[in-house]
Amino acid sequence: MMHQHGILFSFDNKGEQMMQLTGLTLLITGGSRGLGLEMAHACARAGAAGITLTAAPGSDETTEAMIAELTAAKQLVEEAGTPCLTVLSDVRISTQCQDAVDRHLERFGGLDALINNAGKAGRYAHGGQGDLPLHLQDPDGLIDIIQTNIAGPYLMVHAALEALLKSPQGRIINISKRTDSMHQKAWTPYGPSKAALDAATIAWAESLIETSVTVNSLSPGGAVNTKFGTGSLTGKGIDPATIGPISVWLVSKASAAFTGCRFVGDRWQHQIDPQAAAEGCRESAIFHRPNRSSPLDKAWLPPVNPATVPK
Repeated sequence: MMHQHGILFSFDNKGEQMMQLTGLTLLITGGSRGLGLEMAHACARAGAAGITLTAAPGSDETTEAMIAELTAAKQLVEEAGTPCLTVLSDVRISTQCQDAVDRHLERFGGLDALINNAGKAGRYAHGGQGDLPLHLQDPDGLIDIIQTNIAGPYLMVHAALEALLKSPQGRIINISKRTDSMHQKAWTPYGPSKAALDAATIAWAESLIETSVTVNSLSPGGAVNTKFGTGSLTGKGIDPATIGPISVWLVSKASAAFTGCRFVGDRWQHQIDPQAAAEGCRESAIFHRPNRSSPLDKAWLPPVNPATVPK
């Protein structure tokens, strides 16, 4: 039985062994708070050997405040038993992405999982006015969001892939959002940027199909009670700790047969076998199955009833 940040989930001995992250190291972008921190804390409690957290201040934040956040995040992870490295690193800047990976490798010797969590919400372009027409939004903010949410993951994979390919079980996890809000008017350009990241997930998974590296996307399942959307906690939305169990499963060896797939965190059922719980979190890709042949057979399969998954 494991407990993480208020979330309890249990399974038999076989499931517990499959969910252990002993010996594995991770790099999580945007890891100083919110979903990134919850995933780090969950992976630390699952026995990860080392975790690097990166973060960079947004245009409405100070570097000093970000350093304080990273310091607090490091303490939380290390209290859970995992060594933690923190790096101020902006995913929009390729040299800073490479520096974060290099510093992780220098500290921990290898890299087994990259979680592309860093992102910017629509407020950086529309100032919190979700109905503001596109032509009235801040163009610099639009570029900032697109660079962070689309170019950022590409630059991180570019920097980290060589190290991930050396891992016997490399993992790339792209943090997405629920599909029905990707095209909602109040979420542009944030929603479309996540749709682009889902497309990248499938493309990367197919390109790496002959390697030990898998690529999957993960949505928390809806709006989350973090500072992400508005810059302050609203007390509304999903508990960010909800993303913990499925993120541990995706990093673990239990997820080895899944690549190019999309998972939704708030569908996890805590009291059943983790493999069945993970299948219950999987949903079909947001794009139509291609006419061409694709090796990603699971990406377009319909969701599975957890009760039908063999234990």
